[in-house]
Amino acid sequence: MALFERWLSVWVGFAIAAGVILGLIAPDIVSVMADFQLASVNLLVAVLIWAMIYPMMVGVDFSSLRQIGTRPRGLIITVIVNWLVKPFSMAALAVLFFDILYRGIISQEDASQYIAGLILLGAAPCTAMVFVWSQLTRGDPAYTLVQVSVNDIIMIFAFAPIVALLLGVTDISVPWETLLLSVMLYVLVPLGAGWITRNLIIKRHAGEAAAVDAFTARLKPFSIIGLLATVVLLFAFQAETIISQPVLIVLIAIPIIIQSYGIFAIAYAAAWAWKVPHNIAAPCALIGTSNFFELAVAVAIGLFGLSSGAALATVVGVLVEVPVMLSLVALANRTRARFAE
Repeated sequence: MALFERWLSVWVGFAIAAGVILGLIAPDIVSVMADFQLASVNLLVAVLIWAMIYPMMVGVDFSSLRQIGTRPRGLIITVIVNWLVKPFSMAALAVLFFDILYRGIISQEDASQYIAGLILLGAAPCTAMVFVWSQLTRGDPAYTLVQVSVNDIIMIFAFAPIVALLLGVTDISVPWETLLLSVMLYVLVPLGAGWITRNLIIKRHAGEAAAVDAFTARLKPFSIIGLLATVVLLFAFQAETIISQPVLIVLIAIPIIIQSYGIFAIAYAAAWAWKVPHNIAAPCALIGTSNFFELAVAVAIGLFGLSSGAALATVVGVLVEVPVMLSLVALANRTRARFAE
């Protein structure tokens, strides 16, 4: 395991602290960075997200889709949990907590924003970091690739309609143009660029897949820098709110944590009951539990603005993501013997 993956929570923790400090000691600089946007898209965040996602997209092999018919159980669980359960359970939890349990604590206007942010998180299952979680649980890398490839294809067509449906149900106005632009920028463009790059590399190296791995390995430092710099920026943009309202951060985190452990339990139990091997079952459960927070954050910023409650909710998702996922990785590794191999 590489140094970055081994100490992932530490690096992200440093990035969070650096972002909050930057936002507090240099608010004018952060304000300038926040205003650096075009058509409701923050260009700094966009560049960093592309740097983070692109190397992962190069690794997506769409020819692996031909393997869908082999060992379909893990893939079926992934698709059902990611697209038929997770978005709706997150929306239900968001409404339960912010419209009912937190009534009187949080204003209705703010509650709508936080609900919107949680809906965006729930509708964006993990794409990039799932490779890390799969590696940490000794998952089958080829099968994980199939899961990610299928997930990305579905995301192109399903993310915007599901988000629009759930936001509409909660009476939140949805600018379709911005939502579709975000999907194009943060899913379709990097996915297409990755596909083109992969094909060019394979053609130049006479079909050797190892050349793709070598290329993505060279890009990995840029992906890491993109991840950490994105975290720094996001927490810098929300620094004052995080420091002045720590209780609010906890209130937002509670339904996210419940959702994460609940989705993992559903997928992991289904895989165990269906006798899915552990090296498929663990990534299968983790891909739905983790979030494509890069997309959720970018769309929240595009739809509602950098300083919005929706953006804050997605940033809290980043804060919760790493420790929760590492605890579930540990749980998956401890329960390996209960699964078929």
